[in-house]
Amino acid sequence: MAAKSTGPSGSALRWLGVAAAPAALALGFLWAGGWLSPNRVTQDRLMAELHDAGSYGQGFRRAHSKGVCVTGRFDASGAAASVSKAAIFQEQSVPVVGRFALGAGQPYVTDNPATVRSMALRFMPKDAPEWRAAMNNPPVLPLRDVQDASDFFSSQRIDPATGKTDPARVKAFGAAHPWLQAAAEKNAHRVITSGFADDTYHSLNSFLLVGETGTKTAVRWAMVPVQPVAPADAAAGGRDYLFQRLIADIHDHPLQWHMVLTVAGPHDAVNDPSQIWADGDQTIDAGTLTLSAVESEDGGPCTGLTFDPLILPPGIVASADPILQLRSGAYMRSFSLRSGEKREPSAITPAMTQAPAAESEKKS
Repeated sequence: MAAKSTGPSGSALRWLGVAAAPAALALGFLWAGGWLSPNRVTQDRLMAELHDAGSYGQGFRRAHSKGVCVTGRFDASGAAASVSKAAIFQEQSVPVVGRFALGAGQPYVTDNPATVRSMALRFMPKDAPEWRAAMNNPPVLPLRDVQDASDFFSSQRIDPATGKTDPARVKAFGAAHPWLQAAAEKNAHRVITSGFADDTYHSLNSFLLVGETGTKTAVRWAMVPVQPVAPADAAAGGRDYLFQRLIADIHDHPLQWHMVLTVAGPHDAVNDPSQIWADGDQTIDAGTLTLSAVESEDGGPCTGLTFDPLILPPGIVASADPILQLRSGAYMRSFSLRSGEKREPSAITPAMTQAPAAESEKKS
C-alpha cells in the first residue's frame, strides 16, 4: 500500500484503483451481467468501497490518480495481421495519446517503487475506429471476478482512528480467497524496475483477436521495454522522483516498447485473469510503441480521456472475463463523478514537464 501523503488542501490521502469509460457500452454490460439487480455489486457500491479505501476523489480519477500525459506513435510489424484484421496491426504508423500513472487513488502520494505503475493508451489509426488499452506492471491480476474485487476493496478500508488498513482484515481476505494465492505470489516476486521507462506493462485481461475469415485467437499482451532494465534504486527518493525520471528520460530520447502478444495455449484459462498462463505459449511481436513527448495533466491531451478497455476496434473483441465489465463500469462511474467536481492542480505541473532550457535551445 502506498504511504499516506498530504496535498495542497492539507487533506489526508490514501490508496487504490483502476480508471475511466463511456456510459452506454458499460451500462449494457452491467445490465447483461446482472450488476443492477438487488444484492449485486453495483457501480456506486464499488465507488463507495474505493472511497473507504482512501480514494481522494475531488475531481481526480478514483484510482491511478497521479499521472502524466504522453504522446507518440505505434508502428505495426505486420506479424499480427494474420490473426487480427484490426487496423493497428497492419504495417502503418498510428498516432498515440497515453498516460503513465501510479496505481493509487491519491493524486499527491509520494512516489514509491513498489506501487503499481500503469500505462494507458489511445491508438488512433487514420480512417479506422480507435482502440484504448489500460495496462499495469504486475504480470497477473489477483482477482477472479466482481465479487473478489468487491471483497478486496472492502478489505482495504481505512480505519479512521489509525489512518491505515486493518491488518487482520487484509489477512482475512487472503484466507477467504485461497484461489488467488498463486497470482499474488507471482506479483510479489516480480522485478521492481528503476522507473516507468524500463518497466513492462500487462493487459491483465484476455481478449479475442478476430481475423479476416472470422477466426478468433485468445491473447493477452505486454508492452516490453526496449530500454535496458535496471532494478529499483533503494537510495532514490523524493515525492515525485519516478515522474521526474520519466520526464527526463523522454526529453533525453524517445522511449520504446515492443507490443508482445501471448497466444493462449490449450490449458490456459482465458476468462479468469487470476490464472497464470504457461511459460511456453506462442508470442507475436506486433509492433513498436514510441513515446516522444510528455505533458502535465493540467491541460494535457489525456486529461479528459477514459481508458476503458472495452473501447475496441473491429478485429479485437472482449473475452468473457468478468473483470472487463467491472473495469468498464468503474471507469464510467469514475469519469462521471470527476467531471462534476472542481479539481485541484496536479502534483506534476506543466513547469515540471518542460524540457531544460539548454535542451530546448539545442533542439531549436
